[in-house]
Amino acid sequence: MFLIFIGAILWGVFSALSKTNPNLVSLKKIGTYAGGAMITLGLMFSCTEQIQPGQVGVKTLFGKVQSDILTEGLNFINPMIDVVNFDTRTQNYTMSGVHDEGDKEGDDAIRVLSADGLEVTFDLTVLYRLDATKTPEILQTIGREIAEKIVRPITRTKIRDYASGYDAVSLYSSKREEFQAKVFEGITKEFQQRGLILENILVRNVTLPASVKQAIEAKINAEQESQKMRYVLEKEKQEADRKRVEAQGIADYQKILTSSLSDKLLQFEQIKAQKELANSPNAKVVIMGSGKSAPILIGQ
Repeated sequence: MFLIFIGAILWGVFSALSKTNPNLVSLKKIGTYAGGAMITLGLMFSCTEQIQPGQVGVKTLFGKVQSDILTEGLNFINPMIDVVNFDTRTQNYTMSGVHDEGDKEGDDAIRVLSADGLEVTFDLTVLYRLDATKTPEILQTIGREIAEKIVRPITRTKIRDYASGYDAVSLYSSKREEFQAKVFEGITKEFQQRGLILENILVRNVTLPASVKQAIEAKINAEQESQKMRYVLEKEKQEADRKRVEAQGIADYQKILTSSLSDKLLQFEQIKAQKELANSPNAKVVIMGSGKSAPILIGQ
């Protein structure tokens, strides 16, 4: 529209000058061509709107929002229409107690009272995006400050509502996933009514009062010591069982060996040993015989 306005002014100025001074007729042609070119370019630019990737355009005509939207790429429109762009890609909103980590400066963590009356602090991030088909409605009912008007207050309210049904230790440990699932479901319903799509709720940190943290740490240490002691006792029991089995095996062996030995067997084993010794090439003295029999002396 700006180029059209400038082109019209040039056309009017050079036309007026040529009437007051006939010598400027040639300038009138130049001004007419220049003004006409600017008006043409202005009309071309006014009739087209380029939407960037990941965005949609909402059209307004004299303050009235149009129901259809412009998608990414080049779009031809009425030159009288104004276009408001909305980002439909995934966006995040962080509330944290760490300075400069969240979307707001300073401590922006969510503090709630649990079912047992203790204060629990949450740091979390909300991942969401706009429903492209609902952007005309969003512009009409919310405007462009979506994070401040919708995401932040709804999230903080739902966290407080659901956290009041759990005790502090459960929120920190065993019931954390269940709590997060309930919060996700509750926020999803609220967002859908306002044209937003919730992708995820990331509970990044849960901080308990110092006294509760110390009690939990003491309990964990006691459980670890108990597990360690059970391991040591089990190991000692296994070692005792091993020695018991080993002793029983030795006793059984000795019992079997004792019951199988006889005088004849011992005499036979003695003769075998003496025979092997007599046949060896080494120098030796062999005395044979036992009991009442006369010994035989063999030397080599």
